[in-house]
Amino acid sequence: MNALIDYIQKEIHVTYNKKFSKKYIKDKLIPIINYICSSKSKKFLFGGSQGIGKSSFINIISRTIEKFYDKKILLLSLDNYYLSKKQRLLLSKKIHKLLVTRGVPGTHNINELVKNINQFNQEKYPIITPLFDKLIDDRIKLNKTIKTKCDILFLEGWCCGSSEIPKKFLYKNINNLEKINDPKNQWRNFYNKKLKIEYKKLFKLFDELIFLKTSSFDNVYKWRLKQEKTNQSKNKKLKRMSANEIKVFVQHYEKITKWMIKDLNKKAQIVIQFEKNHKISSINFN
Repeated sequence: MNALIDYIQKEIHVTYNKKFSKKYIKDKLIPIINYICSSKSKKFLFGGSQGIGKSSFINIISRTIEKFYDKKILLLSLDNYYLSKKQRLLLSKKIHKLLVTRGVPGTHNINELVKNINQFNQEKYPIITPLFDKLIDDRIKLNKTIKTKCDILFLEGWCCGSSEIPKKFLYKNINNLEKINDPKNQWRNFYNKKLKIEYKKLFKLFDELIFLKTSSFDNVYKWRLKQEKTNQSKNKKLKRMSANEIKVFVQHYEKITKWMIKDLNKKAQIVIQFEKNHKISSINFN
């Protein structure tokens, strides 16, 4: 146990440049890892808001399981299946202008993702997955190739696990983006239909849902603002989004995120609440 905790503590320090206590790791991370490894399930779905730290969190969990539990993880990110910039532009002209922005259901290539999941189910390797670069907001020519048979599949994505949104909440304007740019609900109806059909079928392919829940949607804006500064440091040639542009950007995600916060408390097998400092405050096993 000590070696396991020491390893996780080191991984956290490398990832976040923070030192979390051994008690925190024992109380807040080990139970999640034990749950996954003791489960007979093979496919886990991770949902959670923009900026909450899904990728970092799941990478730490994955590396720990592979090192200490001798299980190989196939880690897929919904983000890598975003449509290209050109495809989204065509979609925006055909359906609604807001679809030029990546994010909502309908801006991913779900068929491609389902194909990769089926390859995992059938143990057909190599599995070749796409890659999306958020810094340029587009797909890149490189792919990721998984050659070794994997025991467990993780899929993480901001809207993973979301169900169709009830019309009463869907049509209520909760921000200026909706009020000004989608007065006839065309954008909302489009992505909600995608949730009802394509994404529902996708999510049903998984055995367990783990929901990373933010304590407040206000955190999303702060996290995304911080991410933008980090992105700029990685590529100084790219224009950084202003605070106001980020505010508008996260409004694309607001409705579904708030619906998930309401809807998944009892539906997810595990609900992990994160505070604004990215630390876990509670874990609920349903």
